[in-house]
Amino acid sequence: MAENEDGTEKSEEPSDKKLREAREKGQVPRSRELASLMMTLGAALFLYFFGIGMAEDIQKIFIAGLSFDRSHAFDTQMLANRILGLVVQAIFLVLPFLMFMVLIALVSGTLLGGWNFSTQAMSPKISKMNPISGLKRMVSMQALMELIKALGKFVLVSLVAVYFLWYSYEEILSIGVEPVKMALGHSAKMIIEAFIFVSLALIVIAAIDVPFQIHQHINQLKMTKQEVKEEFKQQEGSPEVKGRIRQLQREMSQRRMMQKVPEADVVITNPTHYAVALQYDADTMDEPMVLAIGSDFMAAQIRTMAKEHDIPIIEAPPLARALYHNAEPGRPIPFQLFKAVATILAYVYQLREGQKAKPVDFKNLPIPEDMQTEAPKGAAE
Repeated sequence: MAENEDGTEKSEEPSDKKLREAREKGQVPRSRELASLMMTLGAALFLYFFGIGMAEDIQKIFIAGLSFDRSHAFDTQMLANRILGLVVQAIFLVLPFLMFMVLIALVSGTLLGGWNFSTQAMSPKISKMNPISGLKRMVSMQALMELIKALGKFVLVSLVAVYFLWYSYEEILSIGVEPVKMALGHSAKMIIEAFIFVSLALIVIAAIDVPFQIHQHINQLKMTKQEVKEEFKQQEGSPEVKGRIRQLQREMSQRRMMQKVPEADVVITNPTHYAVALQYDADTMDEPMVLAIGSDFMAAQIRTMAKEHDIPIIEAPPLARALYHNAEPGRPIPFQLFKAVATILAYVYQLREGQKAKPVDFKNLPIPEDMQTEAPKGAAE
């Protein structure tokens, strides 16, 4: 089981955030054995299909290089031009092979871990120059695994090569009695076949190395339980920060509510514990709207602002409690309270128009039973 430097056990799988950060640092699973397999096998297949033709073209270049007029031998300029021309021909001959190998190298490097470019991985690190750290890496499990892989690869490739030579023993002997040109072609064909045969043996090494590299990569990035908790706090926010954010949101909401109180037509109170500011315009609204709701200190502020703007304050404890527990600022009042609120609005409009309003028992307005709540301890009824 992986451990931190302080000895704590890394028992938890790495989170998506940890994997993403590791990728940004260039830490992705890579298998050199897989890349070696792809490079070797790619080269073998290319030579299998095009090697004979390339060998014939190389033979022609050598023949052309060794066949020249006597005058060329005494003219350095002509000799240099001839050699340069042969070099260019040789370059163009092997250029497709080199381009193919570059392509294989790029593709094979991304088969495990995908394409990843990280400037952090390219930046120099002084810690890598520490000889003590270097010695630790030399005696680490990683170094031991690399040694085992190298020995295993050597033994396996040697066994495959010996088997191929034993299997092709008679065919190899037959090359000695063939004409020179045929023998050269036959030898080239057998070399390419041996190359492919040996390359296939690397599949075994790659099949072992790829799962090991993935397992080791995940194991290196494993997290302790404390690291998981800390990351969760960072993503979700600590309780203190979240509480502070909620407090600021409440304060902003309360400020917005208080800014709308001057637009209210009436404020209904408990009279001290609750206060609800309502607005209703028959020309623009289908139903009364709740502008502000508050209890205790907020309720006192709503009452104070209502007095400053000459807004009627009606003491209707049951209705105030029902609105406080069932209504929301910025939304219409619950339809179950329409009749009770309409009674108060009618009373307020009569007062506003200077009419003599009929007495209303605000403590006994029609409030549905499921919306009736008990008065807070110490509240006036």
